[in-house]
Amino acid sequence: MTDSVSNTNENPLQASLDARFEDAPPTQMRPELETMARRGSCRHFTDKAVDPALLRTLSAIALSSPTKSDLQQRDIILLEDPDRRARLAALVGGQDWVAQAPMLAVFCGNNRRQRLLHEQANIPFANDHFDAVFNAACDAAIALGAFTSAADAIGLGTCPISAVRNEARAVADLLDLPDHVFPFAGLAIGWPKHPPRIAKRLPLSVTVHTDRYQETDLPEAIARYDADRAAAQPYRSQRFVETFGEADPYTWSEDKMRQYSQPERADFGAYIRSIGFKLD
Repeated sequence: MTDSVSNTNENPLQASLDARFEDAPPTQMRPELETMARRGSCRHFTDKAVDPALLRTLSAIALSSPTKSDLQQRDIILLEDPDRRARLAALVGGQDWVAQAPMLAVFCGNNRRQRLLHEQANIPFANDHFDAVFNAACDAAIALGAFTSAADAIGLGTCPISAVRNEARAVADLLDLPDHVFPFAGLAIGWPKHPPRIAKRLPLSVTVHTDRYQETDLPEAIARYDADRAAAQPYRSQRFVETFGEADPYTWSEDKMRQYSQPERADFGAYIRSIGFKLD
């Protein structure tokens, strides 16, 4: 491989990054990165089942990912029972694409095993504060990212489902989660009907920093991103039209402001406390 950068016709990695970022870096062709660069959420699956043995392999790959201090505070629950999958789909808002996914998994943060070790050895657990739940959530997030990357690499489609936290207590009851184990995110898994769309992302000038955090020209950068994204991938519907009216154009920043103008999961902290965590 030479040091020169291939043009986008010869370099699918470059093409994928250019499609996603207005300021994508020039890059050499690296096939091992290309599936990650063009990945997208998949919500339309074929009827083909996903081999349980393959799911176990992907779970093993996911759990090979980094974990804070080797504590391994993450679990994966694969929902093989169709009735249980249907009940989970109902709990996350009855979204059709969730109910139709051939497989659903739930990634959990698990601080329970660590506490049991202390209990069995009669050694005090001296970190009963917010960091305990934060570490377990980070472990679950790392495993989720590794699973999706591994699935993409072999042609599976996936879509994370944060809505499992909308009804965290009900999801926990469905999955028989004990204290100090909590649902972090669901994941729909299946063979895609068509390649997922490459979603545009904020410019790297906004989200990648050198030496220190910076917000130089942030409003202008977001305005450019809004215009580019609205032209390339317009939203199919607008949130809370009865409150805000119809916006034209309806942009990413408008959508996100509307989304977070309404309470979401305001009871999640109470649920986390109810399963034994302290958030001090």
